[in-house]
Parts: sequence; structure tokens; C-alpha cells
Amino acid sequence: MTDTPTRQPTAIDAIAEAHFAAEIALSPITGTHYGIPGSDALLDDFSPDGYAAQSALRRDTLTKLAGAEPQDDIDTVTLDAMRERLGLAEEIAAAGLDRSELNVLAAPLQSIRGVFDLMPTSTDDDWTTFATRLTRVPTALDQWMTTLIASAGEGHVAPIRQVRACIDQCAKLVAPEGYFSSLTTTVNGADLIESVRAQMVSAIGEAATAYGNLGGRLATLLDRAPEADACGRELYALHSRYFLGSSVDLDETYAWGQEELARIEQQRREVADQIRPGATPDEAVAILDADPRYHLNGTDALRDWMQARADEVIASLADVHFDIPGPVRAIEGMIAPTTTGGIYYTGPSDDFTRPGRMWWSVPDGVTDFTTWRELTTVYHEGVPGHHLQVAQTVYRRDLLNSWRRLACWTSGHGEGWALYAERLMAELGYMDDPGNRLGWLDGQALRAARVVVDIGVHCGMPAPTEVGGGDWDYAKAWTFLRSHVAMEEPMLRFELDRYLGWPGQAPSYKIGERLWLQLRDEAATRAGAGFDLRDFHRRALDIGSVGLDTLRSAVLGEL
Repeated sequence: MTDTPTRQPTAIDAIAEAHFAAEIALSPITGTHYGIPGSDALLDDFSPDGYAAQSALRRDTLTKLAGAEPQDDIDTVTLDAMRERLGLAEEIAAAGLDRSELNVLAAPLQSIRGVFDLMPTSTDDDWTTFATRLTRVPTALDQWMTTLIASAGEGHVAPIRQVRACIDQCAKLVAPEGYFSSLTTTVNGADLIESVRAQMVSAIGEAATAYGNLGGRLATLLDRAPEADACGRELYALHSRYFLGSSVDLDETYAWGQEELARIEQQRREVADQIRPGATPDEAVAILDADPRYHLNGTDALRDWMQARADEVIASLADVHFDIPGPVRAIEGMIAPTTTGGIYYTGPSDDFTRPGRMWWSVPDGVTDFTTWRELTTVYHEGVPGHHLQVAQTVYRRDLLNSWRRLACWTSGHGEGWALYAERLMAELGYMDDPGNRLGWLDGQALRAARVVVDIGVHCGMPAPTEVGGGDWDYAKAWTFLRSHVAMEEPMLRFELDRYLGWPGQAPSYKIGERLWLQLRDEAATRAGAGFDLRDFHRRALDIGSVGLDTLRSAVLGEL
């Protein structure tokens, strides 16, 4: 990392720091994610009053920013980013979308349970804090149900498919082999004083009962939940702007998604021919799945393999293609304690005592893994993907205020960068093995197919002729994905439910990558022979995960 003089905080930094502190006070869950000590025993207020307090904070900060004058380029970016992020969050709130959020991946149902994955459990005191927070789960779920019911009264209810899927998630959490049962087993096997063990077992029972009851309470929404999965073009445009930090032409992007998918499919056919002359992609997949060189058995083997790959690439890229400071060179591969499907990253704590982590949530019954599919995911979630992006920003306290380092996150920036990172690894030769390259292209096909399905379903675009044309529905979306994506059925079903319940988020990966590549090309054109890729990466990542319009203007010096 290039040495940079410590920057003196400004008035705009003070506004950002005050906002950040108030945000953590309102959201202890967020505080745990950022590794901010002091509130690990608490949970957020998910009542209507809690959401109103968050909105009031955003409005107050926007008012303060309205009269702020930037003192340097970093201030200019902070001002632009905060106005854009907080302003869009207020538009989301005004539309009632935050209070009615209920989906298979990113609602309070998941965030309340998921925060426990990040809590330390090394000491009796750690477990006591864990237990205290668990006892607050029933209240948090009660508050959330109050908000969902109030939102339903205002006409805002999640689609029926999402409600049913969330009811099913509640059942799985409290099943004999579910999360709470596994947690009890862990506690009974831990080296704890008996009073703490008893406290944990009791708290687990309270939280499990609350989640068990939640399923039945969510069922009360079914009569008011709309059958249609689509949110409609107007709301979709708002979702898309929120996840991208940029406005895109949805008709052009829908057409581009189909063209991009066709291009990727051609590349898949070419690589399949390399695996065995004349083989189709499906035949190549069967060959690779039968090849013991690409096989892992069991989640322990999966975790060890992804840890080794992450460590290798950090050693290879550091000081060559990226500046990677010492604390950022540590990353942990983890198997998630849930089985909902999905792979995700959680950033390091502010002081790096908890490193960044890659998590695999392995569906029930899945025990065999193929590395040819998964190598590109390690690059996506680890280095040079999310870990390098997020952890390096956390590290830059010499330049950035806490809001910029820890709280500013834009999906199109973050997920777009992670897809860009996968492509970069292919460009640098790390995906030259035909099997690994097919895995990368399969991932690319999934991300392009997401663009088509997500925009197509939610905006009422005409479905492709390959699925019969006409209006999109679940069956056509499933057929389309199965035709273009090599993924186990349980995980692909989860993927489709995710797209239908979280409009605009899934396309932000591929659209974000597109905008990142356009930015790199433009920066290279302007710099000419003096363009330096490592310098581009450093400058871009030092800005943090701002909206993509803000990123472009900041990198090109146009703010």
C-alpha cells in the first residue's frame, strides 16, 4: 500500500461520523457486522417506530449536508455519495418498500438470525452476550410482524411466493436438524461453566419458539399477498437505481442481457470442444463432474480447499496487480450454519480482529462439490473480489470517514466489482484450465440470465421465443434458467425465488460489471500509454463502494 499522509477530518467528515454513530445506535445488528463494540447484546427496533427513526436520521443528515461545502476531493465524493445513498433510501421508504420487505434472502427474518454467525464465542462472557441477544429475538420478531401487518394495511405485502418460502425457512430453522438444534449441540459440547450453558440452552429455546411461531404468523399475510411476482416497471426502476447507484435504460439493458447471454453461450461451446472435441456444454459438464481431479467430498474439504485457493491468490496478486496491506491479507473460508443455499462474504471488523470471511450455505443433502464450478466463486467472494474491495476500504481510515469505510455499500459497485474480479482472473490466465474456464463461463451465464429474467418478469418485457414468447411467468423463468445455467436444482430454485422477491438486486452484478469495464476502458483511453492497471485498481478501490455514477465521476475527476 502506498504511504499516504493522514488526512485531517473536515466538517463533512463530522456529519458523516455523526450519521454513522447514530445509525449504529439504531441498528446494533449493523454494528456487529462492522465490528463496532458495545451493542452485541442488542437487536434493532423493527417496529414502525424503529423504521421511522431511521428515516428521520436520514432526513436530518440530508438537511445538514445541504449546507455543507467540501474542502477537498474526498469531501466532494462523500457529499455526492451520501446525498445519493440516503436520498434513494428515503425514496424507498416513501414507497413503503422497506417496511414490507419479505423475501428469501434479505429481510429481518434472515438478518436477525444471521447476526449470530458473526458473534465471538471464545469465552464465557462471549456466550453470555450471545445468550442475552438470543433472548431479544422474540421481541424483534414481534416488532417486525407489527410492521408487516401495518404495511399490509397500507396495501404493501410481499408476493405470496415469498411469504410461503419464508414460512418454509422458519420451519427449517426449528427442525430437528435445523439451526437451533445444531446450536444446542454446539453449546452442549462447548467448554462452558454450567450456569452459562444453562443460560444459552434457555435462550436458544426462546428464540427457536419465536421462529417457530413466526411461520404461523406470516401465514396470516397469505390472504392479502398478491399472486403476481412482478413489482411493475415503475417500482423496478426505483429498485434498480438503488442497487446500481445509476439509472440504466431498462429496454436496452434487457436486450443487451440476451445478447450477452448468447455471446457467453458461444464461448461455452468453444470451451466444451476443448474438453472433448465435439462435446456440447452439457456433455462437457458431465465429463468434468465425473473427473476425480475436480471433486471434493464433504464440507470440511470444501472449506479447506477454498481457504487454500484464497491464500494462494493473495500471495500471487499482492504487490503485482494490487496493493494489499497486511491486515487485508487474512481471510477465512467458512461453512455457514444454515442450509438455505447461497454463497456470501462478510467484511472484517473495524479493527481486523475478526477477518473478512467467505461463507458457503450448503443446501440439505449436498455433500459433493466440484472445484471446476467453484474456483471462480472464490475469486468473486475473496480476492480480488469482495474481500479485497471491502477490507481494503475498511483499512483506509487514513483517508476515509467511518461512513465511507464501513457503511456505504452499493450492490452494483460491490457485485459488479466481484464479477469484474472474476473476469480479471480470466484475463490474467488463472482460468486457462478448460474446466475452470467453463465454470467461470457458467457463472457468467447465470449472471446474464439474471438480467433477462429479473428485468423481464418485473417489467413485463416480452419473453424470449425459446420459452414460448408472450408474458413471463414462473414456469418460463424456470425453463429459461435451466436451459442456460449448470446448477443443482435446489440452489437454482433458491436463486429464482431470490430474483422474484428482491427486484433489481440480481442484475446489479452483470450490469455493475459492465459499468466497471466501461470505466476501466475510459480511464485507459484518457491515460493512453501511461495507463497503469494497478494504479487504477488502487484509486478506484480507495473511493469505497459508492454508487456507480459517483464512482465514475470520482475516478475520471468529473465531480
